[in-house]
Amino acid sequence: MKEDVFVGMNDFCLTVAETAIKSMLYEVSATPKPGLVDRRNSGAHKDMNFLTFMSSSAVLFDTFYRCAIEGMNFTTQDYPVLLERIRPFGIEGEKKMFAATNGVNTHKGLVFSLGIIAAALGSLYKEKKESIADAQEICKRVQEIAVDLCKELGMRTEKRAQTYGEKLYERYNIKGIRGEVASGFKTVLKYGLPVMKKYTSCDEDLNNVFVQVLLHLMSETEDSNILGRHDHGTLEYVKQSAEIALQLGGVFTKEGMEYIIFLDREFISRNISPGGSADLLAVTIMLYLLEQQFECNEIKHYEKV
Repeated sequence: MKEDVFVGMNDFCLTVAETAIKSMLYEVSATPKPGLVDRRNSGAHKDMNFLTFMSSSAVLFDTFYRCAIEGMNFTTQDYPVLLERIRPFGIEGEKKMFAATNGVNTHKGLVFSLGIIAAALGSLYKEKKESIADAQEICKRVQEIAVDLCKELGMRTEKRAQTYGEKLYERYNIKGIRGEVASGFKTVLKYGLPVMKKYTSCDEDLNNVFVQVLLHLMSETEDSNILGRHDHGTLEYVKQSAEIALQLGGVFTKEGMEYIIFLDREFISRNISPGGSADLLAVTIMLYLLEQQFECNEIKHYEKV
């Protein structure tokens, strides 16, 4: 392979990893987020804070870079095999995360979600010999990679303990983040990304856009974090609360902002954390940033060979 071809491919994978980390940092920095860690407080979390998320994010670059490289090196169209190829990188990334946070789970869901996106991007770039600017195409490849993902929920054996997702599937028949990934992030494509594009096109402050996107996701997401801590009644309360905030104008009006801050206090007092929606916010941000970068030709294309 020519040197400039390799450099182009490597630049692409570096940019994918950088964008994943930026998305994680943007998500946790968005303030105020009801019940979630942000720059204002730790939300409904006594074991982590804003700096815990900084520590976690700082060690995950290599995980996403390796996922993108693996996608780039993948040579068949049997895409579920690619998921198995990147699993070891995800497991290693989780170990780095837990080491950096003294055992606190800050980003396990995003190691999974953003890692698959990184692999999907590498795979697409290898096939098309160009940067991919369309979130729909990226998510279609994610869906192809994760097509068998939810089958694992019904394949538990007594030889190992149930995972968090398996317990929720057994109790509530929801597929959680596995279902979201296997669908090609349908909630992000239907709600998160359109709202992001609507408000960024109006030159709104990015922090406010992120919070507004979160409210839309909270109003629609079957949030496994909420179900894991509570029940369906609490999930419906969160969805309705987010809808009320949006009806008041959300982060863009005085009444909406006052209600968001009220919700933060309420969620903290009731130990409610919409962490599933927060993860989907990070996914939304990553897809948005990738589209912006690729459309502006900020990533060097490698030569067709």
